[in-house]
Amino acid sequence: MSYKINEKVTWVGKIDWELRKFHGNEYSTHRGSSYNSYLIRDEKTVLIDTVWKPFAKEFVDNLKKEIDLKEIDYIVMNHGEIDHSGALEELMREIPDTPIYCTKNGVKSIKGHYHQDWNFVEVKTGDVLDIGESKLVFIEARMLHWPDSMFVYMTGDNILFSNDAFGQHYASELLFNDRVDNAELHQEAIKYYANILTPFSIFVKKKIEEVLSLNYPIDMICTSHGVIWRDNPSQIVSKYLEWADNYQENQITLLYDTMWDGTRRMAEAIAEGIKTVDKDVTVKLFNVSASDKNDVIVEVFKSKAILVGSPTINKGISFSTAGILEMIKGLGFKNKAAAAFGCYGWSGENTKIITEEIGKAGFKVVDEGIKELWNPDEEALERCREYGKRFVEKLQTSAVS
Repeated sequence: MSYKINEKVTWVGKIDWELRKFHGNEYSTHRGSSYNSYLIRDEKTVLIDTVWKPFAKEFVDNLKKEIDLKEIDYIVMNHGEIDHSGALEELMREIPDTPIYCTKNGVKSIKGHYHQDWNFVEVKTGDVLDIGESKLVFIEARMLHWPDSMFVYMTGDNILFSNDAFGQHYASELLFNDRVDNAELHQEAIKYYANILTPFSIFVKKKIEEVLSLNYPIDMICTSHGVIWRDNPSQIVSKYLEWADNYQENQITLLYDTMWDGTRRMAEAIAEGIKTVDKDVTVKLFNVSASDKNDVIVEVFKSKAILVGSPTINKGISFSTAGILEMIKGLGFKNKAAAAFGCYGWSGENTKIITEEIGKAGFKVVDEGIKELWNPDEEALERCREYGKRFVEKLQTSAVS
């Protein structure tokens, strides 16, 4: 199935309604996704990107219904990852000599995946491909989110083919941002940024500023995943600049795992204490062993501070708490504070371990945290409430706010 974007551009990708996990098991896709490929017909015909490898044959078969493959003059690969390049092998069997335009790193990536020496044409920022009435301007976008990533700007039609930037894992045949549920769209866009692009925020900001300095009018942003931004496309650009700037809301999030409900009860008591001092702050609690890890990461991204809890288990902490801390560490959040809490029975290493990990993750450690022996009684829970109050007070007097 194909969709007309405008008189020159046709969407020829694949909507994946069934997708629930992406990047192996690293990213949850509750609303599916799409692999957006675009066919440009001008004096020259250009295919921008393909689809994920499992849909390669279907993609090529459908493309044949749209156009004689031999009429494709150029292929542009904005990114070599297999969800973008996965149909190249199948396609190149049909048109093996067609030039493939990509960055120098793109050549390395595609060769690394497919071990084929196709007709690669390396491009860099500022290079131009004349296709008739329009021109394609190439803009390297390193680390958004791979070293080979690239944007393509189409003059005349004022379209930015933005690759992974500004995208979402969001399946919809409605195709455009003004036709879908915007609450869902925002949720999937911020989830995509928080889980994938956060480590590269400094590059995001610099690249957006660079693109804006070119003064290209942008009437449409055609992403590689999810819907196309045609109604006020600058709105998602503004959001990216906001998210890239050490983003936080007035939110404190408690993440915990629990064995016999003691750590859970501590989390709830700490939350009560927080709300006693600051009635305006949003407080959210997540049992990380029972919550989707990527949804939890969104809440960490939105938070000015987090508290992380686990019981002591075998002189360590729970598997799920350790896992979410490892994800947080890899994402490199900035301008956030944290502390530890949890129950213990015999040795009590939990809060020390958590405190060390949140420090390694770059969070400002508020204090040594709080731990309670065995299952907390009312006196222990009152200490937790008092700790919640003190935690907020320390936040209010610290640089992280």
